This record gives sequence, C-alpha cells and structure tokens, in this order.
Amino acid sequence: MKYEFDVCVIGSGAGGGPIAYSLAEAGFSVVVLEKGKWHTEKDFAKDELASSLRSTFTPDLRKEPHVVQYDDDQGKWHTKNTYRSGWNFWNGNVVGGSSNFMSGFFHRLKPVDFHLKSEFGAVEGGNVADWPISYHDLEPYYDKVERVVGVSGKVVKHPHQEPRSSANFPYPPTAEHPVSDLIDEACDTLGIHAIPTPRAVLSRPALNRSSCSYNGYCGNYGCATGAKGSSRAALLDQAVKTGRCKVITEAMVAKLESDQTGKITHVKYIDKHNDVKGVNARIYVVACQAIETSRLLLMSKGVKHPNGLGNNHGQVGKNLLFAAGGAGSGRVLYSNLSEQKAKDMHEFGTFVNRAVQDWYVIKDKQFFDSPQKGGTIDFVHLHPNPVVRSIRQINGRDGLIWGKPLKRKLEAHFTEGKFLKIEAFCDFMPNDDCHVSLDETTTDQWGLPVAKVKVSSHVRNLQVGWYLVSKGADVLKQMGAENVVYFASGAPATNLLAGGCRFGTDPTQSVLNPDCRVHDVENLYVSDGSFMPTGGSVPYTWTIYANSFRVADKIIDELGGRKNIPTEDIITVAV
Repeated sequence: MKYEFDVCVIGSGAGGGPIAYSLAEAGFSVVVLEKGKWHTEKDFAKDELASSLRSTFTPDLRKEPHVVQYDDDQGKWHTKNTYRSGWNFWNGNVVGGSSNFMSGFFHRLKPVDFHLKSEFGAVEGGNVADWPISYHDLEPYYDKVERVVGVSGKVVKHPHQEPRSSANFPYPPTAEHPVSDLIDEACDTLGIHAIPTPRAVLSRPALNRSSCSYNGYCGNYGCATGAKGSSRAALLDQAVKTGRCKVITEAMVAKLESDQTGKITHVKYIDKHNDVKGVNARIYVVACQAIETSRLLLMSKGVKHPNGLGNNHGQVGKNLLFAAGGAGSGRVLYSNLSEQKAKDMHEFGTFVNRAVQDWYVIKDKQFFDSPQKGGTIDFVHLHPNPVVRSIRQINGRDGLIWGKPLKRKLEAHFTEGKFLKIEAFCDFMPNDDCHVSLDETTTDQWGLPVAKVKVSSHVRNLQVGWYLVSKGADVLKQMGAENVVYFASGAPATNLLAGGCRFGTDPTQSVLNPDCRVHDVENLYVSDGSFMPTGGSVPYTWTIYANSFRVADKIIDELGGRKNIPTEDIITVAV
C-alpha cells in the first residue's frame, strides 16, 4: 500500500508537538491534523476580554459542548450540558493547544511518583497503580525538554530533589519579583526550603525565539514574544521548516477507520468547508487532550473494535485525572514595610518563581500513622486581570456595595498592599466515578456525539489538599501577610487533564502498552496526557512533553531508525 505520510498526528499540543518535531527531524514525513487555527505571536495581544472572558481561543460551548455529570453533597448525581453548567473543559483550540496559554510551571515528577501503589499501598475507593516505566526511563526526556523546548531555572538542593543527568537548567531563571525575597526569609525562619520554580519561558533569546518581555500577563494568555515554550513556538514552527511536516488546520477528525484485521487504514476528518476528507499513514498518533482522545477512540468503531479503538476490555475513558489540591492568599501591606521595600513591591511583570516541596512525601503522624504522598506548594501573583479582580470587590459583608464605598474598596485593593497567592498541587486519586463516555443524545456542530464527563473527587484529595495549603498559609503568615485565607476543594481543576487511556502491561486493565501503543492496534499510539495512571503532584505539561519525546523515539525505531538526511536539514538546538 502506498502511504501519503509516514506518521499522522491528531492534535498539536504538548502531546503532538514532540512527535511531529522528532519524526520530521529524523527524516520522516508527518501530517498534523489540528481542529483549531494557526495563531502566531502577532495574534496574542494582552486583551483580557479576549483571553480570559471570551471564547476567542477555545470552542463556543453552544457549538461544541460536553455533558458533565457531577454529584452533590447528598450523593445525588446531576447531568448538565457545559453550555448551561458553568463547566468548561476546553483550554486551547489552536495550533499548539493549551500549551500556548499555560503559566509554564515546569516541575518534574519524582521517582516516587512512578510507584505510588508499591510505596504507599492501595487506597480504598481509589484506582492507584504503578507506572510500567521508571523515573530513570523518562529522565533523559525531561532533560531533552529543557534544551529543546527551553526551560529556565536553577537547581537548588532540597529534600525531594529528583536525580538529574545535567547539573543545571540550560537557561538562568526568569527575572523575579522582590516578594520572592520575603518568601525566602519566611521559609528560612520556618526551616523549610524555598526553591526557584522552573518555567518553560526563555529568560534570554535562544532557539530562534525572543526572551520574556515581563509584561505581567502570562497564564491564560498567548505569548507575544515566543518566549513561552508552547508546542507551536518551540516545536511545530521548527518541524514545518524542515519541509517534512504538514499542519492541516481547521480539521475536525471524526473517525479513525480500521480494516478487518483491526489495523488503522485512514483518518476521516471534516475541513473548514464542511467537506469530508481523508488521509492515510503508516502510523497514527492521537494527542487530542485527555477527554477528546477518549472520545475519538470511542467514536472509532470497527469490525475488530465494536466498542471503539482500544476498548475491547472497556478501559477507554476510565480513570480520568484532574489536579487536586487547594489555594489561598494573603496581602503584605506596604505600610508594614520599609520605604524602599514598599517601593520595590510595586514592581509589575516579573515572576514570583518560588515553590516548596518539603511535603512531597508527608511524614507527619498527626496526619497519618504512615507516610503518605503529599505535593507541591507554588507561590504566585494574583491573576493580573483588573476586570476580574474588580468584579470580586462588589461583594461586601452585608451584600453588594456600590458608589463611594466600592471606589474606596477598589482603591485599597489595588494600592495598599501586595497580594500573594498559594497554589497547592497533590495527586488526583483515580476512581470509578471519574471517566469519559459518549453522550449519544447530544451532538456538536458536526453532528458527532460529544463526550460525557463524569466527575468525582476522592476524599484523599481533600485531606492532602488541606494539609498542603495550611503549610503554605504558614509561610504567608510568617511573611506578615494579613487576611490569610486558604481552602481545599473537591471540584476538579478543569485546566489540568490527564488519564483516560492509562498505560500498563495488562491489556485488561490498561489501554496502552508501556510504549504508549494501543494494546490491540498495531499502528496506533496515544501521546498526550491520557497515558498517565497517576498524575503526580505537579502540573502535567512537562511530563506530557517528555513522554511524547520518548514515544517519538519508539516510533522512529519502529520505522527503521533515523534516515540519512543532509546536515543542513537537521534541526539544531543551540543552548
């Protein structure tokens, strides 16, 4: 059979970009199918309405909803269309996906994250599982992401520092706000370790991209300089330049067709003119994001796959992961600082860049008799959006306020002190009531069944979340912050998604093998966050990038190894 491409990648985010980049660099032909448009730096203005309050870079929920099932405090389940519910699982519908809009906190997983069940035992009501690979299998690819995507940071010794093959990050830390000094002082007093937060943001020009401009608007916003290591800026731009990677935008993949043997034969997609088209390749890679990857596999039924691709044992969509933890905040009053420190605190644009991982494993008998998996505490600015922050000031103790009292409250909020936020990340416990299926009664604008997302949070998420945010609050109080509040929540954070197609060695309990190839489909891989059995206690993006580079190497080996191509056609990475 004559193939149009060596590899077809569906999705262009953190899971798809490394595949396209690596295969094109190795001399193979790649096509990437992306449902969204191709936006570049010039399209990413710092427009609060466009980036945070409207669906400029995400689908219109009237045309592309999900159906969400959630339980209340009485154990009763409710089902709502996301257009009506306030939930939104879309985080980026453009080339590069949600990696365009991430904050870029790039913490690695640690060795313990790969064997949680062996280390801490089973948890009642939870589906915790060991990974089929180790940290040392993935470590070289974490290192590769630092160099190829561009990670800025500084290695500082602390109790849970993971092993590294390189002594330090390839780029120095991004510029830091003076409030970081107050965090360092407070942590020193408390006997804990404040560490610089690695960020996928270039602190100096490199990799054919500019450095950070420090304008204060990063998370939720696209990067106007190319400093942020999005899949588009860091990988796909480079892959396309080789002439061996083609990106087809506004291409909604409807189905992966398979033959009598169960092998994928071609992809059927709907283009921007609503015409149905197809493309074929030797190998196919799905990287649509956790919910949409499960949805596509479930829609792709065939003779050998009557329940959907990879679903002969009913595992597709199971064990969906979000991020668990909590948050808090406090305000350092300028009036409590020296004149110079107060002046320094007014700086706007630089990052806090501080985290604490002293409780990545909790050994506190007042919490549990035995050690338990803990997590990461990040210190960040309040989101800079003035409209959102202003709206929150209209609530007073006795109801809504307006006029002069509202003006004075706004004045105090924006001028009297520096707000600091804590974000605590802990493992989201996979469970039977958190999964993806198809809703056959609700369709999207193309007439395709939408994903039904059942959401349930395990009590362990709350237990660990409360513990971590209380420790973060202690730091804020030690800094002298006023009005320190903190909370843990059972509501999943919809901007952090993984699971649904976990990898493993047992086909009856997993969708993918350790190489992330679908167990019963010889030419189909999944390379986004769907593969993760557990998520660790950090944001997922770095791990998704690293694993995708690992999967790319497996595919290159399957295709016979790197091709001999002219030196000038090889993508070079200068550090």
